[in-house]
Amino acid sequence: MLQLNVIRENKDAIIEALKKRNSDAASLINSVLDLDEKRRATQTQLDNTLADSNKLSKEIGILYKSGKAPEANALKEETANLKETSKELSEELNTIATELQNALYLIPNVPHDSVPTGKSEEDNEEIFKEGAIPVLADGALPHWELAKKYDIIDFELGVKIAGAGFPVYKGKGARLQRALINYFLDKNTAAGYTEIQVPHVVNEASGYGTGQLPDKEGQMYYMPADDLYLIPTAEIPVTNIFRDVILNEKDFPITHTAYTPCFRREAGSYGAHVRGLNRLHQFDKVEIVRVEHPSKSYEALDGMVEHVKGILRELKLPYRILRLCAGDLGFTSALTFDFEVFSTAQDRWLEISSVSNFETYQANRLKLRYKDEEGKSQLAHTLNGSALALPRVLAGILENYQTPDGITIPEVLVPYCGFDKID
Repeated sequence: MLQLNVIRENKDAIIEALKKRNSDAASLINSVLDLDEKRRATQTQLDNTLADSNKLSKEIGILYKSGKAPEANALKEETANLKETSKELSEELNTIATELQNALYLIPNVPHDSVPTGKSEEDNEEIFKEGAIPVLADGALPHWELAKKYDIIDFELGVKIAGAGFPVYKGKGARLQRALINYFLDKNTAAGYTEIQVPHVVNEASGYGTGQLPDKEGQMYYMPADDLYLIPTAEIPVTNIFRDVILNEKDFPITHTAYTPCFRREAGSYGAHVRGLNRLHQFDKVEIVRVEHPSKSYEALDGMVEHVKGILRELKLPYRILRLCAGDLGFTSALTFDFEVFSTAQDRWLEISSVSNFETYQANRLKLRYKDEEGKSQLAHTLNGSALALPRVLAGILENYQTPDGITIPEVLVPYCGFDKID
């Protein structure tokens, strides 16, 4: 959520910057500023009314002590009117404050200066590519056919149990899945991230805190009986650890990693590109989250990008990095880098990680602050990234490592799997 004082002081610049997102935010910004003016004017009225009421109460007390009961009783009617007015103003103020908050929730984050202009993923900027694309033998199969051939993932059984998008991993497929989770967590903890386990459901306040609500409400699984949401990413519970927290500068950086299953409705997804593991309703992901001093957050973002690079190098998967254009940028993000692995059998790139800096956007919603050297409260910066999302990494391994005799396991995963080939 953008800060009100920043909007007031930089109205025209913010409106212009949000045009990069193909968003005409002028009317929404003006509505926010009008509501803010109305809120401040109502607050002033309420403060003055309460002051007048307090003043009269003191005068009434003095009159009673002086034996002037008739004069005191006459003023009591006036204080009753003031109390009724203050009640009405307080209710009006609460209504305006709610309208203002809801309007602020609708304004996306301002893109970083380096974010390219563009309307869709077609306009994303490739900034890095590494790894040789393997040449597969004739008859190479996509991962969903490999999964069936070697009986390691059963998509039909998942449909029977739950529905499409809920695969069942079997035998060496399940062990490879577990190996990837442990490998990612070990890499993250070796890099200084503290491993934590968090709830797989969150309340509404948590969803609003990191910006999934109200933006992605239709993509989240909701449990009305408990007023809880299944998490679409560990980013939500991990970052909300710091909701309503005031840190000290010495606390930075805060670095966490967590493995969780993730649940996404993926409403509207269809077609060949969603086959197999390409797009699921339930999948596993290992996340990294950082809370940083504002002066260090972009240095930290670069470090996160290098960290994910290191994992993909060890897995020896061909990958590229995209700087997302403004039109494809997430609602809460100021700058995002997407990692994509090349699927040789599908002849296409598959997104396997997003690494983002939200600057103060989430922190303002979370009320996540720190005390600076002068003891003043300032908003921290939050960042997160996938390190990594499993389904498409697994798809890339199955497809790129396939041979006529089976699927070779990446060398770095063999100690985690306990086997070096699926056959």
